[in-house]
Amino acid sequence: MRYRVKALCPGTGVTALTVEALDEAEATARLQRDGTQVLSIVAERGNWLSARRARFPLLLFTQELIALLDAGLTLTEVLETLAEKESRAESRQLIERLLTTMREGRSFSAALAAQGDAFPPLYAATVRAAESTGDLSPALARYVGYQNQVDTIKKKVISASIYPLLLIGVGTLVIGFLLGYVVPRFATVYADSGRDLPWMSRMLLTWGEAVDAHGGMIMLGAVGFIASVAVALVQPATRAALTRLAWRTPAVGEHLRTFELARFYRSLGMLLTGGIPVVSALGMVSGLLSVNLRSGAATAIESMRRGETISAAFANGALTTPVAARLLRVGEKSGRMGEMMERIAVFHDEEMARWVDWFIRLFEPLLMVFIGLTIGLIVVLLYMPIFELAGSIQ
Repeated sequence: MRYRVKALCPGTGVTALTVEALDEAEATARLQRDGTQVLSIVAERGNWLSARRARFPLLLFTQELIALLDAGLTLTEVLETLAEKESRAESRQLIERLLTTMREGRSFSAALAAQGDAFPPLYAATVRAAESTGDLSPALARYVGYQNQVDTIKKKVISASIYPLLLIGVGTLVIGFLLGYVVPRFATVYADSGRDLPWMSRMLLTWGEAVDAHGGMIMLGAVGFIASVAVALVQPATRAALTRLAWRTPAVGEHLRTFELARFYRSLGMLLTGGIPVVSALGMVSGLLSVNLRSGAATAIESMRRGETISAAFANGALTTPVAARLLRVGEKSGRMGEMMERIAVFHDEEMARWVDWFIRLFEPLLMVFIGLTIGLIVVLLYMPIFELAGSIQ
């Protein structure tokens, strides 16, 4: 959920921010970790269409930023150029706010952090690491690569879900047509036949008579139920409850954990490659974890502060898998921890892709069989009295 915050930031005074978080407590805690004092916080209300329309094109901005930096322009000149060529008023104003903050003497990473609604914390952390080493363009290129990999995984999951969702939609429409139109017509035909019908056929035809007599009320109730479900699903509490339920499901929960750990290791590896110390990097990316794993990140940070190795600290926080634990120990011996974490992320991404492919291959035929059997059962129950009548005539 998105929150509008009025906060007292070190060095800048009172600033208006926009923060993405699951609830108000998480948004407040995240700002306080950065040394920001929250003065007021209000949940932002708005429809998803307007939010999507106003979304800042972060990847395009970053790619243009890299190209102009590689061409030899200074960072201020690059931002001035991008502001001049930007056609959308919202994006141009955002870039101008970045310029204004930098002209006040603050760093580029601080200017990005002040615009948290457009630039995620990981982006600002990447720039902060690059400012200490002077390799801003390569660091931004690493972020673009990271984001492209994350988007690729999301697109795979979405594309794999399209056909099952289409099957569910078409099957629901066909079953709704049979129950809402065909069954009531058959109920009218059979009403005065005076014949004893099979029990299941009687139940189905009783439903048809109810639809024929109170169709408007039933339709209104169905629409109200669907609207209630839709409203409940957009509530943070409902989504959190569904997430907890998914995590407790034996097969699904383990793969959700693998998916989160892959994103966690990729983000952490990118920051370590950029030169950020592991404890600081872990604190920056812990916000990417769900509530189920976030406490593990805090445990790992405390373990490393006590002098334990990275692999042991991650094991204490339940942030490893058998493969990840081995590769972390290899990274500790070789000193290439950032590279090893990226390898862990690649391995788990491939594992997740195989599982999604296997699940879809199994789920699609089972879904088709279920829909086919449901439609076939309705049709058979409707025609069963006719079959019995034909048998009695013979």
